[in-house]
Amino acid sequence: MTYALNEVEATAKKATRGAAYTWGLAEEAAKATRWLCAQGVDGCAVLAGLLRATDRATDMAPMSLDGDWASESGQLCALISGASLSDCAYRLPTGAIRMHNVVAPQLLLPFAAAAARHLGHPIAITWSGNTVIVSEAGLCTADIPAIDVADLVTVKTADASGQAVAQSTRAAPLATDWAYLNELAARTYAPATEESRLKGAGSGLSDND
Repeated sequence: MTYALNEVEATAKKATRGAAYTWGLAEEAAKATRWLCAQGVDGCAVLAGLLRATDRATDMAPMSLDGDWASESGQLCALISGASLSDCAYRLPTGAIRMHNVVAPQLLLPFAAAAARHLGHPIAITWSGNTVIVSEAGLCTADIPAIDVADLVTVKTADASGQAVAQSTRAAPLATDWAYLNELAARTYAPATEESRLKGAGSGLSDND
């Protein structure tokens, strides 16, 4: 099945919150997932992979934004690191940002695109020997290397961007990933109470109505 990007964004937000991230980061995850899907990347698979690896995990934020980025737990969350990348975009013209052991590095791409818009300059992200270029117009590299954890991610300004890929208006996630995101999203729903049941749909009706 395919889903509208609005539905993807709403589900991603609830799923990320259900995985114990703050609402602020959940909003960032939702926008990032939608951005990936619009670029023709399976953003739902990327987010599902991140949330499977980080569900209720702790200490996955960069310990320091000076020098190389690393976490106390040994793995960096791409969502948290992406938000930090947005804050540190101003540093990129003077040197690369290096991150170690990044879970779901593809999720950094939307934040790099935001940095490109802020700087007015394309950004290059390299992991596992592959370089992906993003510009303010979007993703400029068609083939995105999929990997669960990148030992080293380097983010820097790029010399040129090339043409942005064609945009998609719908997403076609795998059924397993979509089901997992909805399973996490269900954690955000308040459990039903007797009062809410009485006020719910059909309340006050009898078989004789």
